[in-house]
Amino acid sequence: MSTGPNRIMDEFAKLMTDAAGAAQGVRREIETAFNAHAERWLNSLDIVKREEFEAVREMAIKARDENEALLARIEVLETRLSSKSK
Repeated sequence: MSTGPNRIMDEFAKLMTDAAGAAQGVRREIETAFNAHAERWLNSLDIVKREEFEAVREMAIKARDENEALLARIEVLETRLSSKSK
């Protein structure tokens, strides 16, 4: 068993290590509580998540491309129909 100044320093080092561990635990608790609160707040604002936005955006692009292709087909068919009518 150490005595004198070394024992005091050992005890002080142990106390600081324990305090640092406790501080990290408190930090994790605060982060978890803050993240949960922020998520609840954002959900109450009815904000769309980035993933959902990107999915709908891709669907809209695909639908627009399909509409353009169908419009081109209709124009070709109308041209054929009008040339057959003459």
